[in-house]
Amino acid sequence: MSARESILGRIRARQGKPPASTAEEREAVRGHIAAHPQNARPRADWDPVARFREQALKLASTVEEVGTPLAVPEAVARYLAQHRLPRQAVCWAELAALDWRTAGIEIAVREARDADLVGITGAFCAIAETGTLMTVSGEQTPAAVSLLPETHIAVLPVSRIVRGMEEAWDLVRAELDRPPRAVNFISGPSRTADIEQTVTLGAHGPYRVHIILIAAPR
Repeated sequence: MSARESILGRIRARQGKPPASTAEEREAVRGHIAAHPQNARPRADWDPVARFREQALKLASTVEEVGTPLAVPEAVARYLAQHRLPRQAVCWAELAALDWRTAGIEIAVREARDADLVGITGAFCAIAETGTLMTVSGEQTPAAVSLLPETHIAVLPVSRIVRGMEEAWDLVRAELDRPPRAVNFISGPSRTADIEQTVTLGAHGPYRVHIILIAAPR
């Protein structure tokens, strides 16, 4: 008997169960997992878009809303000019067709490198309850574009804002054929308080996170 089996056997003995799990127990566990039951949750009688904006601002992200995807490049250009950032960026493929040239921005569709200062991505969805962006890794959505550059600009429609973590995982299960290799939750700029309990932004990733929301069509 392995150490693991020994430990689990003692736990089951204290519970008044036989040493090994039965077929009925295993089937009950599989059914529980497949059902994805939700536990009790706080009241959520707020508007998801307003809540997401409020929570994202609390996390030191900045947020702008535009009317259509066509307005995204100019919004990015304004942000870069405001912060005196370079007009070059690495970008996810899904955003490459936007008119970046007219906005005066040079983009490269590839994974981020050490020299890249600005990364522009989409997001799989956003979680209103916490102001968090959720990204999933893939060939067309390399995680490094949101993690490596000093400035991360995320673009997503307000229709991809869900109420909570539970709805975010429901969306993953509904829309993806298989689990992604990595799921990243981005709650504002990278920060740490390891040194003298002083909060420092950008310690392990971007120290700016700017979110551009595309309004729902009217």
